[in-house]
Amino acid sequence: MQSERKSDGENCPFEFNFDAATFKVGDLVSYRIPESFDQMPFVGTLLEVGEDYVLITANDPSDPDRRMRGTRESRPIVSTKEALG
Repeated sequence: MQSERKSDGENCPFEFNFDAATFKVGDLVSYRIPESFDQMPFVGTLLEVGEDYVLITANDPSDPDRRMRGTRESRPIVSTKEALG
């Protein structure tokens, strides 16, 4: 897992797995919703890892049952419908 470094030299407080080949349940990932938020990063936890997809939870206490299907790549892509539906 890797942590990102902010431009001011501080480390990001999250440790992300950016290697889609090693994704496993429980990993923290940085996912994107490019249809609505361009490249803005969001933090999620992997709940399921399939051959070509992942299921992510955003760890939102106001919606703890939300599950989002995303692509299986270094920074998964989630559709607006999945994220905000």
